[in-house]
Amino acid sequence: TVYCTVYLPIVNRVTTMAFLQFLVLLTATFVAVTADPTGRVVGGFNAAPAQFPHQISLRRDHVHVCGGSIISSNYILTAAHCVVEIGLKPFAAERFTILAGTHNRIAGGVVVPVKRVAVHQGYANSENDLALLELAKHLTFSAKIQPIELASAEVPSGSEVIISGWGLIENKGDTLPIIMQWNRVEALSKSECFRKILISSDALICLNHPKGAGACNGDSGGPATYNGELVGVAGFVVTGCGSSRPDGYAKVLYNLKWIHENMI
Repeated sequence: TVYCTVYLPIVNRVTTMAFLQFLVLLTATFVAVTADPTGRVVGGFNAAPAQFPHQISLRRDHVHVCGGSIISSNYILTAAHCVVEIGLKPFAAERFTILAGTHNRIAGGVVVPVKRVAVHQGYANSENDLALLELAKHLTFSAKIQPIELASAEVPSGSEVIISGWGLIENKGDTLPIIMQWNRVEALSKSECFRKILISSDALICLNHPKGAGACNGDSGGPATYNGELVGVAGFVVTGCGSSRPDGYAKVLYNLKWIHENMI
C-alpha cells in the first residue's frame, strides 16, 4: 500500500507552493520527498462572527498562507511548515503578519506584525510540526479576540473535535473562502490511526471524517479544539483534501513543555 501525505499551507498560484512535502509509505519503507514549500475546511460551514475568537490568519508578504491560534496576548501557535523555507530555515519574521478578530478573510479585524519565529527544534516531516510566533505588540482582547486554553488531557477516541480555517473548499479548487469555515471531525486512537494511514506517533492526533470533508490547503497551522481547548495544530492530509483518510494534526498536549519554554 502506498499513501501520499500532503502538507497544507496555501498554494501560491503566482509562484509555487510555499512548502509541499510528501511522505510515501511502502509496506515497511518510509521515504520523505520534499518539494518547494508555501492547508476552507472541505465540506464545512460558515463561521459566525466571534465563533472562533482564537483563530487567526497568518500572512506572508500580506497573503494568507496558514491559520494559527492565539494562546496569549503576544503569542500565536501555528505549524512549522507554514514558516520555513526549503532546508527548514525560517522565513524572516518581518515577512509575516497575523489578522485577528474577524471571521472575514478580507475585512475587519486587526493586523499585527510578527516579531520572532520559533520553530520546534525536533521538526521533521510530520513530527513536531509546530512553530510559535511572537507578536510585535500585544493583542487587546475582546469578544472577537481571545486566547484559547492549551490541552490539559488526551482526547478520547471517538470524541467530536472542531476544526476551522480559511483553506480551500475542495481538493482541486484554487479559491479561498472569504468567510472562515468549520467542521466536526472524530478523534482516533494511535492504533486506529496506524490502521488507516500507517502512521503512529505519540506526537500526532489523527482526525477522521467522511469523504468530502476535512482540512485542505490554507488550513495548516489552524486549530483543532475539544471541550474548548486547543488539542491539535493542522499538519497534513493523506491522498489529498477530502479523502476518506484521516488528517494529521500536531498534538498540543505532547508539546506543552516546548510551548511554555519558548514563550519567553
